[in-house]
Amino acid sequence: MTITREFLRNPGRTGAIAASSRRLAAAMVAGIGAECAGRVVELGPGTGVFTEALLARLRPGARLTAIEVNPRLAGGLARRHPGVEVITGSAEHLAEHVPAADVVVSGLPWALFPRERQERILDQIGEVLAPGGRFATFAYLHAAWLPAARRFEAALARRFGFVGRSRVVWGNLPPAFVHRAAVTP
Repeated sequence: MTITREFLRNPGRTGAIAASSRRLAAAMVAGIGAECAGRVVELGPGTGVFTEALLARLRPGARLTAIEVNPRLAGGLARRHPGVEVITGSAEHLAEHVPAADVVVSGLPWALFPRERQERILDQIGEVLAPGGRFATFAYLHAAWLPAARRFEAALARRFGFVGRSRVVWGNLPPAFVHRAAVTP
């Protein structure tokens, strides 16, 4: 199952036309503390590029839960990574599936979401993140000027004690950057 095929089936639900690169995956997991986390959640794992980068960093005994709305992608991810708890569902119901997490990584297409959906998902992330917890997500460079993308950045700044942005990952199609945020203890 390819991300391109799923995008063509439903572009409103699958926000990427191509799978994220390993370079973007490395940028996503850099500096978020996955190697020290007991519980990591991935939202919108798609084909699992970020999943693989997370699994390479997790300490023994750590749990990774992936929540994917697309049943085809969720099934493929579960088959490839049997040690990952894969939940077919929406990130809008994160707290129903995961009571607490040290790290949340997101591949969700934030710039496609209306304000209300952005807020609901960010509320769920805030509810499950432990004090000192970290959040990472990415945005495409070409979409950073869109109103929904700017609204998302403002929402991050309101909710987290620390918000930062990586350098542009040019080795991704399209080029992207990573938003990193942390809950202040």
